[in-house]
Formats: sequence, structure tokens, C-alpha cells
Amino acid sequence: MRVVLFVGGVGGAKMAHGLSRCLPPGSLRIVVNVGDDFRRYGLRICPDSDTVLYTLAGRVDPVNGWGVAGDTTTVLDALTGLGDDTWFRLTDRDLATHMYRTQRMADGATLTQATAELARAMGVDIDILPVTDAPVPTRVITSDYGELDFQEYFVRHRWQPEVKFIRYVGAEDARVTTAVAEAIDWATCIVFAPSNPWLSIGPILAVGDIRERLLGRDVPRVAVTPVIGGKAVKGPAAKLMAEQGLAVSARSVAGFYGALLTDFVDDVRNPEFTCDGMNIIQRDTLMLEPADRERFAGEVLGYIGERIR
Repeated sequence: MRVVLFVGGVGGAKMAHGLSRCLPPGSLRIVVNVGDDFRRYGLRICPDSDTVLYTLAGRVDPVNGWGVAGDTTTVLDALTGLGDDTWFRLTDRDLATHMYRTQRMADGATLTQATAELARAMGVDIDILPVTDAPVPTRVITSDYGELDFQEYFVRHRWQPEVKFIRYVGAEDARVTTAVAEAIDWATCIVFAPSNPWLSIGPILAVGDIRERLLGRDVPRVAVTPVIGGKAVKGPAAKLMAEQGLAVSARSVAGFYGALLTDFVDDVRNPEFTCDGMNIIQRDTLMLEPADRERFAGEVLGYIGERIR
């Protein structure tokens, strides 16, 4: 089985880790959201890519699910002492990641190339692929503050402002990288992690040519719900759904994907539902511990294996 996993955020990184433990080497490629990417202190920061990198490298902070475990804040403390508003937390070893990426891209490397170099340096032998090398920043239009950069909305304002609309700037004119196009053609199944549909997966699917490429593949295309018991496992997904007038439910998540999916993995705690053109199964999707990640990934792979046999 050859799996391409689409991810963003902590839930996506957990699923990536689980699949990496279940699949043989060379059988997994990961496509990452770049809508969260932004610049801070002149550095190119890629939160979703780095969360996947740190998780697969065994470096991630286990409490937050992002950042580097046990890292120091010498630079951040110095910036605070200089009077800077250090609302975006950058620890010291994390800063080294951003500095390396920024310098390599200034030297002419693409984001894809810089990400591959970081993965190798951290001992990660799985392809972690930004969906596009083009800048496609997510912008959040709010009732209280107008249009915000994603990180201002998500971190500075702790995703509390009411959201009226989300823009994926430049995504329509962007194209997937050659590596992502090849991965989609290579896959025998495509999986969407339990990531926020509108803030993590939406920016990926907004890239100009990706939907056509996905719909052109006659393979299982499977998504996992990020909603359990009427709540998001992590982050603002439930709040966003309510603000759009949607029921906070797995059914709404399945509706977001629509014809892109052949299969949907719901959680056993949710009420059962049906959706035209989609096979729906229920499993325990909650991944609180590393063992849960491997268990759940194995169950998803087992189901897909039966589908393609």
C-alpha cells in the first residue's frame, strides 16, 4: 500500500506518526498545508511543516503537540527585554530551523528542497511535501478586527474573534509542486488527517489544480473526522462551523469534502449518519497517546486494505 496523507496541525502530525509506525519504509508521503506560513523577524516560519517534522523526529513538545521539547527561550527573553511584543513564541532550537530554511531559500532553494534538507538533518526519512512552493497565505476576516493574518487570528487573538470569511490568498493561481503531483499519481490510497477542514485542509484544496488531480485518481480517498461528540478535538473547528451556521458534527465535515471522498472515518462516539457516494465507518479516532496513534492508523489501513483487495 502506498499512502499519501494530507495534513495540517497537531491532529495531522499525530496521524502521520501513527502511519509511519505501521507502514514499511518508502510507503508514506505527507502533503502539508502552507497557508499558516508567515514571516517573523525576517524568518520564514512554517508551523504545520515543522510540527510534522518535530513529531516524526521525536522532538515535539508532548504537552503542546507543537514546538521542540525541552527547548530554551534565551532569544525570546532577550527580545522581551528589548520591549518587543513576543506574542508568537519562538524557542531557541526552533529558531534554528527557521533560520536554516530562510537562508536556504535566500540561496535559491525552493520550500520543498529546504523542507527535505531539514527532514534529513532531523533523521526523518519520509517525504514531507509542502503542497505548493508559492506563497498562499490564509487570511481570516473577522467581525471585531477586520482581516487578520492567520497567525494573528490563531495565536495573537487565540482564535476568539468571530470569523465572517476565510481567504486563501493566491491559491487559485498557485499549482502543486512536481513532488506533490507525483505523489498523488503514485498513491494507492489518499488519506485526509483529522485536521481542521477550513484552516488546515481548505488551504491545500484551494491550490488551483489539486482537486482535479485528486478526482482523477480511482483509489480510496478517505478522511477522518476532527469532531467528536459535538466538539473539536483541538482548536477552533467547532467554533468555525457554528459561525458558518453549520451543525458541529461529523456530517458537516463529510459535507465539506463532498465528492472528493470515497470513504469517511467517523468516531464511535458520534451518531451514525449516511452521505451519498461515501462509505462511512466508525472507529475510536481519539489519539491521546502514541499507542493510540499506531492503533488507529492500523485500523484505517486495515479498512483500506480490505477496500482495495
